[in-house]
Amino acid sequence: MSILFHSLRILLVMVTALATSSCGFYLRGSYNLPDEIQKLSVTSFDKYGILTRKIKRQLLFHGIDIVPPAEGVANLHLNSESYRESTLSLYQNMRIAEKQFNYSVSYTVMVPKKSNYTFSITLSRTYLDNPLSALAKSVEIDMLSQEMRIEAAKQIMRQLTRLNSYIEDFERTEIKEKNLRKLYQGIADDKTVRTIETHLYNKTKVLEGNSFSSHIVPQADTDGKNIITESDITP
Repeated sequence: MSILFHSLRILLVMVTALATSSCGFYLRGSYNLPDEIQKLSVTSFDKYGILTRKIKRQLLFHGIDIVPPAEGVANLHLNSESYRESTLSLYQNMRIAEKQFNYSVSYTVMVPKKSNYTFSITLSRTYLDNPLSALAKSVEIDMLSQEMRIEAAKQIMRQLTRLNSYIEDFERTEIKEKNLRKLYQGIADDKTVRTIETHLYNKTKVLEGNSFSSHIVPQADTDGKNIITESDITP
C-alpha cells in the first residue's frame, strides 16, 4: 500500500511539473541572468506605458532590483513599440476576411564598461475581420494587444540571458586587444633601442682644439656583435 501511495505521489509531481512548464510558468529567479544587471534602471519612450509596467513587473518577479538611472548602473531602455496589420484572406465579395496583427518591440541594454546591446521582438496573431461587428473587432484587437505585451515582456526576460555570452565575448576580445597592445608596444620599444645602437655604431667624433683626433672604430667581439672602441691617432 505504501509503495502504491509513493508511486502515485511521484506521478502527481510529474504531472504538475509538465502542466506548469506547458503553460509558460517559470520559477522565480529561474533565468540565468548576468550579475551585471542584478541592479537595473529602466527607461522608456513611454514612461507610464503598459509595456513599461509589465517589463518592470517581470524584472521584479525574477529578482532584479530596479533602481534610478545612475552612472555605473546597467540600463534597459525601451526604444519603441509598433503595430501593423496585413490582409491574409478575402471573402468572395472581395471584403477582408482574415487579418494578421503584428507587434514589434525594440530595446537596448547598456552594461557599464562593457557595451550596448540592442534587441528586437516581433509577434503576430491572426483574427477574423467581421464588418458587421466593428465593436467586437475593436475588443479583440485590444485583447490581442494586451496578450502580446505580456508575451513580449516574457521574451525580453529570455533574451536577457543572452547577455552572458555577449559579455563573455566582449571580455575575451578585451583581453586579446590588451595582449596585442602589449606585444606591439614591446616591438616598438625594441625598434627604438636598435635604432639608437645602430646610430652609435656608425658615429664618428672629432675632438676640436687638440693635437690629435679620436674616432670610433667598430670591432667584432666574441659573439660577432659590433662593439664601440676609441683609438687615438697623433699626426
